[in-house]
Amino acid sequence: MTRDADEPATGGGRSGTGSAGEGLTVGRAAALVGVSVRTLHHWDDVGLVRPSGRTFAGYRVYSADDIARIHRVLVYRELGMPLAEIARILDDPAADARAHLRRQRDQLLERIERLERMVTAVDRMLEASRSGMRLTPEEQVAIFGDDWQPAWLEGAEQRWGGNEQWAQYTERAAAMTAEDWRRVTARTEELNADLAEARRAGTAPGSAEANALAERHRALLSTYFDCTHAMHACIGTMFATDPGFAEHYDGVAPGMAAWLRDTIHANAEAHGVDPATATWE
Repeated sequence: MTRDADEPATGGGRSGTGSAGEGLTVGRAAALVGVSVRTLHHWDDVGLVRPSGRTFAGYRVYSADDIARIHRVLVYRELGMPLAEIARILDDPAADARAHLRRQRDQLLERIERLERMVTAVDRMLEASRSGMRLTPEEQVAIFGDDWQPAWLEGAEQRWGGNEQWAQYTERAAAMTAEDWRRVTARTEELNADLAEARRAGTAPGSAEANALAERHRALLSTYFDCTHAMHACIGTMFATDPGFAEHYDGVAPGMAAWLRDTIHANAEAHGVDPATATWE
């Protein structure tokens, strides 16, 4: 079949049915509806959308009805319908065009809703890959308490991001649901209460009871990354020397920051780690 490769940019008069300027050539029709000229040629070949006229020079021209048919084809194709099925529906004289359009509209709305949910999910995954948490800021406050500040996650990433343990944290945290976070938060609150009770009772670091609490603490940290005894010793030092952590633990029980450090260090020593020379490994 001869193609209109050198057709003019505007439509000419249509043979037998139109005057000059009536109808769109294949190039202009393709640009208008957002498909390639090759696609319109293929649809012409298979009888899906045939231009209803020609210019006096013999070029194909598409009428307004032809363009409307192309748009209907595009809608059906967007819904994943095969071209042969599209042709059957469009050419069925018994088909209710308005009913088909209503169904198309309903299907498109359903698809838009599904795509919007997918976009939201991707956004959450992108945020999770950065901060390691799929919770919204509102969910974080609801689970972690009114004093929780979502910006702390950014500070943590700036401070520790880039090492293997942070990568473990982001991967594990991204897989945790809101219910998972509630369980971890409950475990944390329970452990803090037991630590505070031990501190107030004068439990000696290095005792069996204190070592058991230290192991519970290390196990809780291992929810997020594989925490060795050497790492735990480094964290214990940070609890007593970092103003933010020290204020937090001393707020749970007076003197608890230093006591927790000593408890963690004593437990690390029991496992062959010298807290004075411990490194992050």
